[in-house]
Amino acid sequence: MRELMKKIVEEGKVLSEHVLKVDRFLNHQVDPQLMKKIGETFANAFRHEGITKVLTLESSGISPALMTAYELGVPLLVARKRKPVTLSEDVYTAKVYSFTKQEETEIFVSQSLLRRQDHVLIIDDFLANGQAALGLTNIVQQSGASVAGIGIVIEKAFQDGGQLLRSRGFRVMSLARIASMRDGKVQFVKEVMYQ
Repeated sequence: MRELMKKIVEEGKVLSEHVLKVDRFLNHQVDPQLMKKIGETFANAFRHEGITKVLTLESSGISPALMTAYELGVPLLVARKRKPVTLSEDVYTAKVYSFTKQEETEIFVSQSLLRRQDHVLIIDDFLANGQAALGLTNIVQQSGASVAGIGIVIEKAFQDGGQLLRSRGFRVMSLARIASMRDGKVQFVKEVMYQ
């Protein structure tokens, strides 16, 4: 997505060779027009997969996932990082390690909201080491449902997450694939952005 890549270059800030700050349009302040286009792009790519639910992890994945779910006309299911008091029924759980926060978190999804017959599209904002996406696929698999694919807004292609997910047979579509962030500059992969 050219518009997304332009935003990354113009408004993103490279904090290190591994950390990109995109809080001006993706995960603190959100550009709704860009999210609408992202949702349309994911929905068009996965429209014929029979998707019944879109699944994301709170909180940065919610904006692109909500727009994708809206475009597909299906519910959005948000995996929680803390088990609220209201989530008293049985839950699926998985452990997820956050590279950015340098901590492991347990995530939760109510068993009543994810069923064997569901065909799930996972959406997330970033893909680095693949742990968040793997945690979400684990939850889908616990329910007996199937993973239709994984949509990623920004993939750090220089880290192994994308390769890990693809090697396990998941269809991964990344809208912007970053080859490197050396010398404070973002360099994009010069190939097809999804498979």
